[in-house]
Amino acid sequence: MWLWALLPVGLAVFGTVGIWLVFGMAVSNGTVNVTVEFPYISTCGSFSPQSCIFSQVCNTCAVLALWVVVIRFQQIRDYGDDSKVNLASIILGFISSIGISIIGNFQQSVLLGPHLLGACLAFFVGLVYFWLQAWLTYRAAPSQERCWVGLIRTVCCSSCTLLVILMAVFHNTGNRTGGAICEWALVMIFFVQFGLFGAEFRHIDYHKLTVQRKG
Repeated sequence: MWLWALLPVGLAVFGTVGIWLVFGMAVSNGTVNVTVEFPYISTCGSFSPQSCIFSQVCNTCAVLALWVVVIRFQQIRDYGDDSKVNLASIILGFISSIGISIIGNFQQSVLLGPHLLGACLAFFVGLVYFWLQAWLTYRAAPSQERCWVGLIRTVCCSSCTLLVILMAVFHNTGNRTGGAICEWALVMIFFVQFGLFGAEFRHIDYHKLTVQRKG
């Protein structure tokens, strides 16, 4: 069942290629001008026709992220860790995934309020989710990748925390280019962290959905 490792890796690759495709389309059709300022991801996805692709990329990533979150929750529980931290992680993962979908379906040029709400859920709640996963990496049953995956996950979470702070500072001080660069870097590291689950998912022996326990 090592093929389960392709799920988080596929999410990371698909999301990365998807948003850079949206960026390329926005630059090529002139809806953004990188010589004036570097655009936010949402700015690139606010205009037609790339807004359609942006929505589909976000929706697909949201579904795949939900899938990854559920499997990771079950994997950790199967390792014998049925803690409240693991339960909190799946709840936060669900909320963050919903935020990703909101970002894609409520473009900032149409409905700014819901879009900002989705961004907060995706970035801030998502960051807390990955911090919990970094902690659970060392709490769950040992694996061959535990040392290096835990280290990379901790470094990524620390980098994301710094980028979130810088993004907020740059945005509030009017430095949109600095804020946009931080946002792009933040999203790229998020995709890297999703891809890291592939190292742990390759150890899954089987996966099943139990609707009702036998009496």
